[in-house]
Amino acid sequence: MHPAFSILFFTTLAGAAQGLLVALASAQVGGVAMGSGFLLQAIGLALVLLVAGLASSFLHLGHKMRAWRAVLMWRTSWMSREVIVLPAYIGLTALWWLALYTGADSGWVHALPWVIVIGALVLWYCTAMIYACLRFIQEWAHWSTVANFTLIGIASGSVLACALAASSGQAVMLDALAPWATSATLVAGLVRWFSLRRNSSLRPASTLQSATGIHTKRLVQKSMGMSAGAFNTREFFHGASQLVLRNVRWAFVLGLFVLPLGLQICALSSASTWPWAWAALFQAPALIAERWVFFAQAKHPQNLYYQVVG
Repeated sequence: MHPAFSILFFTTLAGAAQGLLVALASAQVGGVAMGSGFLLQAIGLALVLLVAGLASSFLHLGHKMRAWRAVLMWRTSWMSREVIVLPAYIGLTALWWLALYTGADSGWVHALPWVIVIGALVLWYCTAMIYACLRFIQEWAHWSTVANFTLIGIASGSVLACALAASSGQAVMLDALAPWATSATLVAGLVRWFSLRRNSSLRPASTLQSATGIHTKRLVQKSMGMSAGAFNTREFFHGASQLVLRNVRWAFVLGLFVLPLGLQICALSSASTWPWAWAALFQAPALIAERWVFFAQAKHPQNLYYQVVG
């Protein structure tokens, strides 16, 4: 598939923001001591990331003035459900920030962190199911799609929360979240590695023989189906070589999991704070690379005809 950079930025920015909010909400529910100023700044950053992700998603639309119509198919479309859940989640986050800023102390305020965690899980599920529900794309139609969106969001958001806590001198917050962030990064890396191995072993369910009805053992395609480029040749194939795909895959594995894990272990063993900032910096571009591979590795069945040449 062809990775649209607007979707790459949307899913990674929103995912990291959700992970950051889950870390903050879980810490507050667990009674971890946090400065009110730090909490307001961290929630504010999550809000900025969520809104930036929402804004970047509009760049993918052909007719932006018709974006509101995306909600009309909520009964059957996971994309419509995501379009409804995301603004609602942004509103809940803004309400949480406002409640903390004004010092409100009602019962519903204490319930907001729980709602934030549940809302993040629902939003991750809606976003991932847009792709996991496509049965004809084998790389996506698997439980690991939902697991990867959720776990990578939790891991990246937790590392970001630790980096913010370390830079703000929130030692209690850092001590509470550091083991969680390291565990989340490790589990996310293992699940993503499993999905990479699985996807590399998949074989197309369709063949040239089944597509054409010509059942000869050797059938060679001499052209890609069209004499010039068209929508099918642009939108369903990334155009990069297998070497590029393999190099980007190794780059994101190193930048998203291996190097951050090493830095986190260094931070835990030495009580240093600077490795958290470096871990977050390494993960930022690696998140984009990981999501690019997620789209590029998916093989649309139509590419058997439009892209493969004998």
